[in-house]
Amino acid sequence: MYYKVDIFTFSYILVKLINILLYNLLNNEQRARWFFILLFIILLFILFLFVYNYYKDNKLLTSVTNRARGTWSERDLILKLLKNGLPSNTIFHDLYIKKYDGSYSQVDLVVVSEIGIIVIEVKKYSGWIYGVGNREKWVQVLDYGKVKYPIYNPVFQNDGHIRSIKSQLPGYFTLPFYSLIVFYGNCELKKISNIPSEVTVVKANKVIESLNEMLQSIPTMKFYTEEVISVLKRGVENGDDLDIQNTHIQNIKNKFS
Repeated sequence: MYYKVDIFTFSYILVKLINILLYNLLNNEQRARWFFILLFIILLFILFLFVYNYYKDNKLLTSVTNRARGTWSERDLILKLLKNGLPSNTIFHDLYIKKYDGSYSQVDLVVVSEIGIIVIEVKKYSGWIYGVGNREKWVQVLDYGKVKYPIYNPVFQNDGHIRSIKSQLPGYFTLPFYSLIVFYGNCELKKISNIPSEVTVVKANKVIESLNEMLQSIPTMKFYTEEVISVLKRGVENGDDLDIQNTHIQNIKNKFS
């Protein structure tokens, strides 16, 4: 298990202890001088902890992807998965999966697990989110109901990603797929209904809890095969191709223009 140093709690306790120690052992002049010396040492130590944690997170992240790829929310989720014990070679980030018509489907994250393939769509919104699993449009509500924006149903969106991956694995008809929709940002999932049983919609702070429930409640099998991994790796490699990226972006613009 991965533990991160709680810098602020540690520093607060340390300053309190030093203050008590200085107050009891030294006079006013000595206390002031030693306080600033020790404060400088503490600040240096805090800086060291920041650098250390950044280096440790960066090393962990680069076992799957790099900091220039995808969104901050996607990279944060990768770190959550790794720190929860998922092996780096089972996590695939920012895949471009070729579809039957020659276009590409961009997939945020895929996890190859003992229960099957978990395809993850990451969203970042503010406000209230309302949605029905079988309706094309969901709604983002801002300013306490005064402003509303339509959102394309992420369940439908991720189902399209799953179908694209399945199309690359014609010999794996019985391979279980699960859809995980993760919301980042200061949004609230106000009312989400009629979600299919193989789909989970969750806020980012609950994603590990939900994922662990999935992994523990579904019978396990072996799905880490060469063909499955080859398809997913090829999807990741496609994401490095600027021509594929630009074509995909243009297709999205044409679709919603």
